[in-house]
Amino acid sequence: MWSFLKKHSTLLLVWGLIIGTVAVGLSLLFPLQYSATSQVLIISRNQSGVDPYTQAKSAERIGENLVEVIQTTDFYGKVMEAKTLVFNKDLWKNLSVRDQRKDWQRDVRSEVVYGTSLLRITTYATTPEEAVNLSNAVSQTIVSRGWEYVSGDVVLKQVDDPLASRFPARPNFILNAFAGFAIGVGLLSLWLLKYRRHLLFN
Repeated sequence: MWSFLKKHSTLLLVWGLIIGTVAVGLSLLFPLQYSATSQVLIISRNQSGVDPYTQAKSAERIGENLVEVIQTTDFYGKVMEAKTLVFNKDLWKNLSVRDQRKDWQRDVRSEVVYGTSLLRITTYATTPEEAVNLSNAVSQTIVSRGWEYVSGDVVLKQVDDPLASRFPARPNFILNAFAGFAIGVGLLSLWLLKYRRHLLFN
């Protein structure tokens, strides 16, 4: 099988490059978005008889809850109603409720950095400046209002200001090109193997 595919390696390479190029071309149909990343430290205050390992695990569990909370419409509403936060709210208010929820969950992402008690927040927007502004709004809201979603004596502190990406983060042209190349090579390999007997006798 491998010798047969190797015999057609040039065709596989050309087909992979074609599909990879098509994938990049299709990516251009989507708007370019920059990302901005900030980090919030979750501090679970000392409790009598609780060891540091348990406290760290408690902070991670709280972070996991906050990851889900950030995606909710309740948290979205808190970000929008804050008058001191500077970002383009008109982009969100002109959307239907369904589109607001879909875009929020797509453009505001968060994750727990395990082993560090850090909550990493990443936002996406059409300009680096707006991505930073949105990241600041989300981070500051979780710091100031996050206590409403957690139990126990917990402190949330922003430890990294938003840092914008130098280049567009979406769409990922490199990833899409590699994915297109792999799909092209894979599909042609399956086709060649399926019709191998016919090709060998022609």
